Amino acid sequence: MILLVGQYSTGKTTFIRYLLEQDFPGMRIGPEPTTDSFIAVMYGDTEGNTPGNALVVDPKKPFRKLSRFGNAFLNRFMCSQLPNQVLKSISIIDSPGILSGEKQRISRGYDFCQVLQWFAERVDRIILLFDAHKLDISDEFSEAIKAFRGQDDKIRVVLNKADQVDTQQLMRVYGALMWSLGKVINTPEVLRVYIGSFWAQPLQNTDNRRLFEAEAQDLFRDIQSLPQKAAVRKLNDLIKRARLAKVHAYIISYLKKEMPNVFGKENKKRELIVRLPEIYLQLQREYQISAGDFPEVKAMQEQLENYDFSKFHSLKPKLIEAVDNMLTSKISSLMSLITQEEMSMPTQMVQGGAFDGTTEGPFNQGYGEGAKEGADEEEWVVAKDKPIYDELFYTLSPINGKITGVNAKKEMVTSKLPNSVLGKIWKLADCDCDGMLDEEEFALAKHLIKIKLDGYELPNSLPSHLVPPSHRKSLPKAD
Repeated sequence: MILLVGQYSTGKTTFIRYLLEQDFPGMRIGPEPTTDSFIAVMYGDTEGNTPGNALVVDPKKPFRKLSRFGNAFLNRFMCSQLPNQVLKSISIIDSPGILSGEKQRISRGYDFCQVLQWFAERVDRIILLFDAHKLDISDEFSEAIKAFRGQDDKIRVVLNKADQVDTQQLMRVYGALMWSLGKVINTPEVLRVYIGSFWAQPLQNTDNRRLFEAEAQDLFRDIQSLPQKAAVRKLNDLIKRARLAKVHAYIISYLKKEMPNVFGKENKKRELIVRLPEIYLQLQREYQISAGDFPEVKAMQEQLENYDFSKFHSLKPKLIEAVDNMLTSKISSLMSLITQEEMSMPTQMVQGGAFDGTTEGPFNQGYGEGAKEGADEEEWVVAKDKPIYDELFYTLSPINGKITGVNAKKEMVTSKLPNSVLGKIWKLADCDCDGMLDEEEFALAKHLIKIKLDGYELPNSLPSHLVPPSHRKSLPKAD
């Protein structure tokens, strides 16, 4: 499951349509704030919508716990079902466009950030969308991002509509976006940002076409890997939940133990709430628990105001022991079972929609580029530049039609490529492994250097279309 979050008109709904390559029920697209509901786009045999109140009582859907947000939210929640191949592997949650005014914020009628937090805890990926012309992070957007605290590993950022600016502006836009995000997301790691134009319209500025294609491929690979990792993620969430529950039990039982039996309960309660940071430190030392496993102090203090501490339960060592046993032994056996299942089953990949468009025919990534150039041509692709390479070859003192490694090195190092790369190029170009290069092998070495200097990766083994004609083994003629 993927959650899309962003300010209005950043292209969230269009992004879903781009992935599915078809409209979905309830879809509205426009420059104004159009999507005013949470829409769960899921697979179904027939097209249709299910309203929120009916959705939270459906035992086959994972939304039953959302009923606690009340009718104000459920009237703004729906499930859109359609028979699309992409949705067999993933479901997508489209969220309302985030607004900037205080008035619009209050008029939602439900706690928007709490709903986002509920989804964030359960989805596999959170995608934050930004418009290249709208990089400001409003107060509500900032609060929404803060609601994802603890889910940082799930967050990816998409800088959309990047084709509407030129290269110099794009560089500035990217820098401004990273600066804005750095003020809101307090993590030591840099967030992964995918740059592109995620809709099926012609690019307005084609200067960065290759960059956009590479970024789209990276994003698709990230999304395609989600079904394979779903079971491991659920197990990870179970472990996280178990650790939190254990710490919660220590906190609650400590507060219960400190309460007086008869008089002064309210005063003691207030004192304990104020002393909560000290209590955390004491429990960390006593039970050797990491500070990162404890809930946020301020949020916990607000929650505790509403409870009678004397009604809390005392610590039950047997239950703590059971959790410890699960974490130390049961989880490892579960993990091995998941690994065995993944090995025995075929690799699950997201298919259909936009995911198929980049793998078919000559438009898959890298087709006809770099080492793959000339793969579907009859003539050896190196031949077109061979006259230039031949001139260089004969200046390197060939003996019996071949140049030595020493002489070849003199020319190859002028490319300024590191020795590790040049060594690989030598290995690929020396087809007969005699430690020398003939004129075709030398031309091949120069071609491979050009490929690397153009920014493409070298192949691990020499593709058949790059093998010099004189080194190709003649195939036996058919009778």
